[in-house]
Amino acid sequence: MAQGMIAFYGTYTVNDGVLTTRIEGSSYPNLGGGGQKRIITSLTGDELRYINPTTSTGTKAESVWRRAK
Repeated sequence: MAQGMIAFYGTYTVNDGVLTTRIEGSSYPNLGGGGQKRIITSLTGDELRYINPTTSTGTKAESVWRRAK
């Protein structure tokens, strides 16, 4: 088991520097059906970086998505 790890799936949109995720299902049941907004710090053709400035543990988290090649 990966402690502190959450997996989810759904759809997302990018608009005005904000990534909005509509969560359809999650390994954490309370997230299903909800949405989350994240601040995009960098967006290129091959990479998306965004931050969550207020995690549930009170820290800031950065995520990086890279295009598969």
